[in-house]
Amino acid sequence: MGRRRLIVLLGGIAALMVAMGIGRFAFTPILPMMMDHHLFSAAGAGYLTSSNYLGYLIGAFVLTLVQVKSRSMLLFAGLIVSIATTWGMGEFHNLEAWLVLRFLSGLASAVVLIIASSIVLDRLTALQAGIFYGGVGAGILLTGLSVPLLARNGDWIEVWKGLGMISLILGLVAWYSLRDRHTGTKTINSPHDHQPSAVRRVLICLMIAYGLEGLGYIVTGTYLVAFAKAVSSIPNIASLSWMLVGIAAVPSCVGWSMLASRWGKKWTLTVTMLLQSIGIAIPALIPSSIAVFAGALLFGITFMGITTLSISFAKDLYPQNNRKIIGLLTTFFGLGQMIGPLIAGILISGNGNYLTALIGAAFIVFLGALSLPLGIGRSDRKQFKQL
Repeated sequence: MGRRRLIVLLGGIAALMVAMGIGRFAFTPILPMMMDHHLFSAAGAGYLTSSNYLGYLIGAFVLTLVQVKSRSMLLFAGLIVSIATTWGMGEFHNLEAWLVLRFLSGLASAVVLIIASSIVLDRLTALQAGIFYGGVGAGILLTGLSVPLLARNGDWIEVWKGLGMISLILGLVAWYSLRDRHTGTKTINSPHDHQPSAVRRVLICLMIAYGLEGLGYIVTGTYLVAFAKAVSSIPNIASLSWMLVGIAAVPSCVGWSMLASRWGKKWTLTVTMLLQSIGIAIPALIPSSIAVFAGALLFGITFMGITTLSISFAKDLYPQNNRKIIGLLTTFFGLGQMIGPLIAGILISGNGNYLTALIGAAFIVFLGALSLPLGIGRSDRKQFKQL
């Protein structure tokens, strides 16, 4: 790998750590701490998470409509908002302000994910792109390590501000590495001979699967550590389980990309989603520390692998403008993950346990896995080598 590619790769990883690993997912390990202070209920946590993903949905949708003149400046704006909203979570002390901050954080995370993906995927191979998406896992691991160190007697305020400072440092690295590199939208003059109707059909199947993934996976992504604390007496199990998610996620994208080159993206995605549905269900069916760790491991192994494969798949279908097609796919994902926590929060508050929410989420992901082999037939596979 050349020096310039390495700089782009490291900058992309740093960008995902800021906007996704911290800006989007730090809420998960901090959630039990805030709930211990009775700052909001499980339903309130659901509202906050849905607010974040409403912002994510709107950000992704808008990027499918607008003409981006400078990807570099848009990435800069997304990083700044992500850093500011992470810090701001420790500055304000009411649900209304947090709803606004989580919304803006979600908006920024969509912008950074789509624009950074667009910049990085223009310059890296599929395997290197797998390393890039491992940045989300690296960010999750970083939050899992940082939260216990930053917390002082359960002081959630210092945690948010500390993560804000870490985000600032990583954001500077990301901006330095990715600025002014192919700031316009790159058009690839490599037309394919696939029939438009077949391309659309495969894309629809992919959007259905990815939307159901967003609906199901985010329940675990939101409530995993809170559930872990409820079923285990192991000290710091919330942070430990979240660290395990990050450790598993870091290399997973590369591993799944390698398998996809042998199995094809359709079957690799199907297997990945089936494994994730099992990982979501295990802790609910067997509420124990071992089950929590097993669920965390399976969740970490699969959730960013699914994103990597789905985005790469969509880019292969529409290579001419990867920013818009990534934005469209992310919109369906964002719609699912906005709805999921809202429903789960109401279910958890209503019956006082996580069983219904987690089993329902596992079933939704299972349906998403089935939609790919059932929806993409033999005639499609003949046209697309990547299937």
